[in-house]
Amino acid sequence: MARSPCDLRILLLAAAAAFIYIQVRLFSTQSHYADRLAQAEKSENQCTSQLRSLIDQVSSQQEKIVALEEMKIRQDEERVHLKILIQDLEKRSVQTLVNNNVVPVAAVVVMACNRPDYLQRTVESILKYQTSVASKFPLFISQDGINGEVKKKALSYNEITYMQHLDLEPVRTERPGELIAYYKIAKHYRWALDELFIKHNFARVIILEDDMEIAPDFFDYFEAAAKLLDNDKTIMAVSSWNDNGQKQFVYDPNFTYWDDWVRLKEVHRDRQFIRPEVCRTYNFGEHGSSMGQFFRQYLEPIKLNDVHIKWNSEDLSYLKEDKFLIQFGKDVASATPLHGSDAALKAHNMDADVRIQYNDQEDFERIAHQFGIFEEWKDGIPRTAYKGVVVFRYKSSRRRIYLVGPDSLSQLRFLNWTYARMKGNEILIDI
Repeated sequence: MARSPCDLRILLLAAAAAFIYIQVRLFSTQSHYADRLAQAEKSENQCTSQLRSLIDQVSSQQEKIVALEEMKIRQDEERVHLKILIQDLEKRSVQTLVNNNVVPVAAVVVMACNRPDYLQRTVESILKYQTSVASKFPLFISQDGINGEVKKKALSYNEITYMQHLDLEPVRTERPGELIAYYKIAKHYRWALDELFIKHNFARVIILEDDMEIAPDFFDYFEAAAKLLDNDKTIMAVSSWNDNGQKQFVYDPNFTYWDDWVRLKEVHRDRQFIRPEVCRTYNFGEHGSSMGQFFRQYLEPIKLNDVHIKWNSEDLSYLKEDKFLIQFGKDVASATPLHGSDAALKAHNMDADVRIQYNDQEDFERIAHQFGIFEEWKDGIPRTAYKGVVVFRYKSSRRRIYLVGPDSLSQLRFLNWTYARMKGNEILIDI
């Protein structure tokens, strides 16, 4: 049966509508994917741009790294040349300071770090007396670290050779709580001494810290002492310092003693120091690595010698070990012995030299505290002791107080002497 035209139109319209719908959906889908494609392309472009930026940054950093490496190479080369130049300048400076016709007695080195004002005061004190003997005692400043003001101050003295110690390695202490500064100081000392003894070939070195003033006869004292060092190998070194050199404990600027120092047995190995009764240096450094420890009580009251002793005219033969041991032993043995817990009180009422025995560290510290002398003790040895004997003057007088260890008299060969008693007095007989 034939369809009517109306039905055909309806079918055509339905087909047209379906086609249009399909086309619209296709267009919508194409538009959606086109947008996504555009976004993807945009993202790709952004990534490409960022990648190019990163590549540029990496290239820039690589160029900087290369430039830094080249700079480091140049700096290393310059450092080598500078080191050679400094060594040459030091050598020339030393040659200038040392008169070829004069054999130096000793190099004098001031150990400095970060106190330019202290350094200036120390150097001015030294130059006051060193200028006339500069060829015998060439002067050095050794700086630890890079403090610019200290370096500037050191280099301002034409008559002084400047040395700089640089050590950037971390410090490892042997025991917890120890001051790192002391380890740094020790490293600096070793380096400076190697420079002077080994590199510059000095036979002797005098070490001063950057907070010291010196006495008028400082250089005469060390020139005379150099002969003792050369002739007696039991002498380890000579010191300008007396730990018990406070005004109330000294009297005679001509007198010197032997001293068990450095006090660690494995260091001194039975060798001794020569020290003066009256100090030839004065330590004014209240602020430093020790943080002012003991300054008010022990350092500030130190008496600096103020008279010029002509040490080269003095007979120092009594300081030879065999002679000093005998004479010092006689002096100790002839002193009036005092006993008991009130021995220090008894000493105040005596008119002669006295000796008081201590039995151990605690006993020594108790007696030392009563007199006001240094109580510090290390490895079985008190400060300033010789054969365990600590000697000091009583209230700036000629009288001596001897604090004597339990084995001191036997170490001083006391057993080779006998006593004869007469009318209650002790007369020493040497047999």
